[in-house]
Amino acid sequence: MVFALVGLVVLALLGAVHRYLWRRFVGDTTAPGSPLRRAGTVAAFVLPLLSIGAMTSGRVGAPFWLQQVLAWPGFMWLACLLYLTLALLVGEVVRPVLLRVLARRDGTTPGAGARTVPEPATAGPAGESGTGTGTPADVPDGTRPTRPRTEELVPSHSAGASARSEAAGRTAPESVTELATQSVAEPATEPERERETEPAARLLATSATTLAPGPSRRLFVSRVVGGAAAAAGLATVGYGTYGVLRGPSVRRITVPLAKLPRAAHGFRIAVVSDIHIGPILGRAHTRRIVDTINATSPDLVAVVGDLVDGSVADLGSAAEPLSALRARHGSFFVTGNHEYFSGAGQWVDHVRELGLHPLENARVEIEGFDLAGVNDIAGETEGQGPDFGRALGDRDRGRAAVLLAHQPVVIHDAVEHGVDLQLSGHTHGGQLWPGNLLAELANPTVAGLERYGDTQLFVSRGAGAWGPPVRVGAPSDITVVELASRQA
Repeated sequence: MVFALVGLVVLALLGAVHRYLWRRFVGDTTAPGSPLRRAGTVAAFVLPLLSIGAMTSGRVGAPFWLQQVLAWPGFMWLACLLYLTLALLVGEVVRPVLLRVLARRDGTTPGAGARTVPEPATAGPAGESGTGTGTPADVPDGTRPTRPRTEELVPSHSAGASARSEAAGRTAPESVTELATQSVAEPATEPERERETEPAARLLATSATTLAPGPSRRLFVSRVVGGAAAAAGLATVGYGTYGVLRGPSVRRITVPLAKLPRAAHGFRIAVVSDIHIGPILGRAHTRRIVDTINATSPDLVAVVGDLVDGSVADLGSAAEPLSALRARHGSFFVTGNHEYFSGAGQWVDHVRELGLHPLENARVEIEGFDLAGVNDIAGETEGQGPDFGRALGDRDRGRAAVLLAHQPVVIHDAVEHGVDLQLSGHTHGGQLWPGNLLAELANPTVAGLERYGDTQLFVSRGAGAWGPPVRVGAPSDITVVELASRQA
């Protein structure tokens, strides 16, 4: 029931976000019925369906080729969705500022429609005055007022016009109809016709330029903000994708251990976690990681969970480059939560065939310290969860102990069992900013080295990526942990 409710909330949120993106990128920037609007509307429906397909195809046992087809567009759209939305939210702050600046430049109020200019009194020729529109000589070009109503298109009576009418023995016309009749009966001279028609022509021209800026200004701002948001969001995703496909960088840290003997001073452990071999990151990804690790010439390799996202049948060949790992004391492996989504028992057997040593709630003695490993918490659903008593219960506490455990949250059990250093992964460092803020809510440490009592915890950001092959603010890494003896 709870999972169903959470699923409905997530679907509702996705629908609302896609509606918002459609409005800003499509509805506000394209004309109704245009090809661009149709294409944008289709994309607003198709892309979220691809994302749902990418996230669920592996869990429902879809053919691997279909998982690969859905993975790239579906997962990449999730990353684009995040950063396009964040960019648009920034744009919501910029939008009113741009409208205000443009309105100020045009001399209008933001959001106002056509401007209504009051009808001013104009002066006629020398010695005459009135409230008419005057002639071209009365008002300089560019300053002639406009009238907002259709019935005002006909010039009002001026004192000069009345005088001329009286001189001709007629009274001034009192309606548009009378003026029209009079014009037919007595054609005006050419100068008079120009004086009568010019104000109406100027009104129409000025009204056209007055009515246009409101809608056109909003369209211009929508396109500018939308274009900038699209460029920023897509550039962020592109840069994050390049970082993952390029492969992890190497970090080095030194961790002093009080119980480590002088003979083990400088012992180097290459820590790699969250490789996430899957429909997107395949054999080439594994090969890059193996080459990077071997280049550091470590004494020991620790693969700290979440090696795969899929079955041995689909991904066994993609994991084969792991057999080329080289370290003086060998390579060790513990399960992560994703192994239990992918057939943990089969993967444990497969990595053993590739030359890695699985530590399933077990311990081995290394030169100068104990190396222990526990199963991931997700294994509890299969009766294969972490067993600290089995891994650490009967050891000599006078020796230093290094523990491999996928999730950082077991640090308190490690403290209780006298572990000196725990090596973990799982968090990806947040992977996609601001995901690190969410990761901090669920994990004691998101990335790096921290101390809990007498136990130190190091959390790797991981060498791969789950879902979108994108990292922003949390670059992938392989860390060489050098143990230091205080006796040295």
